[in-house]
Amino acid sequence: MTTADRSAPRGWVDEAVRLIEADSRRSADTHLLRYPLPSSWRERSDVALYLKDESTHITGSLKHRLARSLFLYGLCNGWISEGTTVVEASSGSTAVSEAYFAALLGLPFIAVMPASTSRAKIALIEKHGGRCHFVDNAADASTEAVRLAEQAGGHFVDQFTYAERATDWRGNNNIAESIFDQMAAERHPVPSWIVVGAGTGGTSATIGRFIRYRRHPTRLCVVDPENSAFFPAYAQRRRDITTGASSRIEGIGRPRVEPSFVPGVIDRMVQVPDAASVAAAHQVSRVLGRLVGPSTGTNVWGAFGLLAEMVNSGASGSVVTLICDSGDRYADTYFDDAWLAAHELHPGRYAEALADFERDCSWPVAATAP
Repeated sequence: MTTADRSAPRGWVDEAVRLIEADSRRSADTHLLRYPLPSSWRERSDVALYLKDESTHITGSLKHRLARSLFLYGLCNGWISEGTTVVEASSGSTAVSEAYFAALLGLPFIAVMPASTSRAKIALIEKHGGRCHFVDNAADASTEAVRLAEQAGGHFVDQFTYAERATDWRGNNNIAESIFDQMAAERHPVPSWIVVGAGTGGTSATIGRFIRYRRHPTRLCVVDPENSAFFPAYAQRRRDITTGASSRIEGIGRPRVEPSFVPGVIDRMVQVPDAASVAAAHQVSRVLGRLVGPSTGTNVWGAFGLLAEMVNSGASGSVVTLICDSGDRYADTYFDDAWLAAHELHPGRYAEALADFERDCSWPVAATAP
């Protein structure tokens, strides 16, 4: 009889999983904030907006959940073991969170990213012991990450492929289960809409699948910035679309349709102008009294549009979206007037549209795909 045994002692992996689980248990869930809406609307409709504040994770963003899932997925698949060099292609927040988990396990970490990535995010990755490797074109990041992982005999995490499968979408304290648990005692406990952006597509896949699994009537709206392939791919029912340009809203939007994007669980997509995302981020920052990132602005712009639709049709209900990360990471970019002007992203007329929205719940026509 011939046998082949590739098994290795699992002591280190067992301890790595324990460390990640222990880290999770030490962390409380993220807050669900009720966003103040104009009292004058109450005569027309009973609506509420909630922001799930993912910036309160220990690594400061929504990507903390994804990084934890990706590390557990790699460990339990036998891809990550003692001494493995972990490599990721990331524009910032995912790499910050993955650098944290790599440091927790004592593993070397390399983040491959565009040279234009926020200096604050680079500093956070390096703070956790990660090394940043830069490429001129964002489209080259994954190819370079594969090369570096092979060179080091390491593991390419590949968030854009594995995001939708690394998280247990049926429950197990994922973001969807958390939202519905936290909404349970609200006036409209089952949201009419949940609004999220798409970077990998993993968050929208998790939430959309959970909604269907639990048989909720909630609908999922995915918002997408300019230069991203997700919106036209969804509208045209094609996966081969490429834009040849990088998103100007860090953390969301991709020049191609990534494997983790699952259009079948999405009820509507909205394309949000980049300057509108900036205007909404500034608006929310003023209302909350602290800075929120530009992808949060994209989310809230989409949520405001749905609220206007509900109010103007006399519908009641709740809308939930996410604060993805803190705007402190973007103090020298999206909150700097000179930088905004240089990149033609000044909020201008979109700030005026937000003022009109607060006054009489009017809303500009948006590019949408049902």
